[in-house]
Amino acid sequence: MISIDPMHNTERDNYKLLVGSIIPRPIAFVTTLGDEGVLNGAPFSYFNIVSSNPPMISVSIQHAGGQSKDTARNIKQMKEFVVHIVDQQNVGQVNMTAAPLPPDQSEVSLAGLTPVDSLHIGVPGIKEAKVRMECVLEHCLELPNNDLIIGRIVQFHIDEEIYEQGRIDPVQLGAVSRLAGNHYAGIGEIFEIERPV
Repeated sequence: MISIDPMHNTERDNYKLLVGSIIPRPIAFVTTLGDEGVLNGAPFSYFNIVSSNPPMISVSIQHAGGQSKDTARNIKQMKEFVVHIVDQQNVGQVNMTAAPLPPDQSEVSLAGLTPVDSLHIGVPGIKEAKVRMECVLEHCLELPNNDLIIGRIVQFHIDEEIYEQGRIDPVQLGAVSRLAGNHYAGIGEIFEIERPV
């Protein structure tokens, strides 16, 4: 067993250990609106559930050049955003949105994704996602070199082909997850273990 003190590592070394061990990571594709009404879109794999009552999710957005990224800045200003689950059909287009564009250019347009109006917030989602969640900002924790966003879900949108009796079919959803480097993974083998009573 190798023991490593993260305080003796570079940021890059710690990053490689984290993304290589905490796998698979779900991917949030997040849309926000900028000051000029530009629809911003970006993928984030530091993403998970916070609570089901009320339904809340978290997205951790690393700073770029010591500053908040467009997504975090837009969320802090507008207080709303849309989170989409990345799947095998849209992962190629979503990957294109990771391009470093200036705030006045839309990654959504660059990737050829289709904006669709939200019901309760002003930020559009994208049509290509089988699951999208309209969110309002519940809390933003400004940490060293990142913004931890907690969003409360105010509306779910789920493709009817993957939805049955209140449940989502994981195979039909076809969500992809992030590994290290340029590697992604599909759902893979599904198995069941009963919890102890």
